[in-house]
Amino acid sequence: MTSSKISLYEAIGGPETLRLIVEAFYPKVQAHPLLGPLFPEDIDPVIDKQYMFLTQFFGGPSLYSDAFGHPMMRARHLPFPITPERAEAWLGCMRRALQDVGIEEDLQTIIIDRLSAPAHHFVNTSEEET
Repeated sequence: MTSSKISLYEAIGGPETLRLIVEAFYPKVQAHPLLGPLFPEDIDPVIDKQYMFLTQFFGGPSLYSDAFGHPMMRARHLPFPITPERAEAWLGCMRRALQDVGIEEDLQTIIIDRLSAPAHHFVNTSEEET
């Protein structure tokens, strides 16, 4: 990022680029053997919510909170068995989506760093429990 005053949302290119990232990401998630079974066949509503959440999470407009209230993302993920391996798989899918969209390498690192803490915070199941 060229300036500390610019949000990550702006640095990646705003709504158009974020939409491309999310749309590149979910086919990877659906195809992943550990992640795909956790998601509904109709992925479009999930894509829309993820777009809204990441817009807000990366410093853009508060689309998610405006539509659904406080994100409470850990609570929203509790019904799903999220293991450390699944958290890493999710991050791996995001890395590949960022590469596919052509996000600069330094921004890829920042994005994955920013998403890593929440991804691991959502872990609620050990590998042995699956």
